[in-house]
Amino acid sequence: MKALTYHGPHRVKVDNVSDPGLEAPDDIILRVTATAICGSDLHLYRGKIPGTSHGDIFGHEFMGEVVEAGAAVTAVQKGDRVVIPFVIACGDCFFCRLQQYAACETTNSGRGAILNKKQITSPAALFGFSSLYGGVPGGQAEYVRVPKANTGPFKVPPVLADDQVLFLSDILPTAWQAVKNAQVTKGSSLAIFGAGPVGLLTAACARMLGAEKIFMVDHHPYRLAFAQQRYDVIPINFDENDDPAAFILENTANHRGVDAVIDAVGFEAKGSLTETVMTNLKLEGSSGKALRQCIAAVRRGGIVSVPGVYAGFIHGFLFGDAFDKGLTFRMGQTHVQAYLPELLNLIEQGLIRPEEIVTHHMPLEQAEEAYKIFEKREEECRKIILVPGLNETQRHA
Repeated sequence: MKALTYHGPHRVKVDNVSDPGLEAPDDIILRVTATAICGSDLHLYRGKIPGTSHGDIFGHEFMGEVVEAGAAVTAVQKGDRVVIPFVIACGDCFFCRLQQYAACETTNSGRGAILNKKQITSPAALFGFSSLYGGVPGGQAEYVRVPKANTGPFKVPPVLADDQVLFLSDILPTAWQAVKNAQVTKGSSLAIFGAGPVGLLTAACARMLGAEKIFMVDHHPYRLAFAQQRYDVIPINFDENDDPAAFILENTANHRGVDAVIDAVGFEAKGSLTETVMTNLKLEGSSGKALRQCIAAVRRGGIVSVPGVYAGFIHGFLFGDAFDKGLTFRMGQTHVQAYLPELLNLIEQGLIRPEEIVTHHMPLEQAEEAYKIFEKREEECRKIILVPGLNETQRHA
């Protein structure tokens, strides 16, 4: 089969690799009909994630048709059309019973990104995300082995197109968890840092939940323009305004700040020269600039919700400011499976339209080019869906 594989920083290509097979009684084999490139994939692509090896198959946003099922699989069967959560969870451990699937104790043979691990168990395995998260081959391929198939695969109705449901695999539940963690309700004020796919869907979810005022911070004009037109955000381009938090405070009642902020950027946020040097010297794991802005922009007693990925040490976290303001922080990988029935219902009602952020459809065979377009924000790219066997004439959305 064909699959997108890693060959070093900024070097990926579509190779012919061995077809996957069943390895456990509760595995399935999926024929992929659609798979997407996620912002988190760029961390791998840039060589920023330890444990990424030559030949690794990327991809954790995918869906398709079940073509083979192990003897112990009861939740789905051959022929079912399913979306696959990027989190691999057993469904029966301490955390899975709490519906905290991203903390599953049984699926990850790696250690995760935690530095001070001691005796605690690793987090859940993730598809296509290095040996730190289990080394499980990802979904940017024609076929995928899906373990724990009685907990992960989520059946979707045939009346909905792939574009409408594909993002149930990751970025829509991630956005949903972010706004739920931020306690967004009718009349809320919110600032979202990052206008990438997660940031855009966060704005969509926040609007649906009744947020009254949404600021969005980014430096790609075309993304901010789309967010302003579609979700009525107040755009802030940090290339033109290097202190977005000050602008947010100036435009909220009594300069209090917003009720909540959402950091949809993560550890590769554009930081100071000092942070860039420290990161290159491996003295720092993540840029803290976006988090400092979040802490400054939120009101006293507010919430900082962080769906963006962070790892390692952070310079200048300003924990004293967070204490002084009495802030609440909510963060972590997404408990995807917990949200899928509710989100599918919202899609079916037309209350959330995740497909509207898609700008490109490209053949899986052109995944190398797709990564370059997505990373460099060429062709006003917001989101790329890779389709095995897609005709080149169907490339753009």
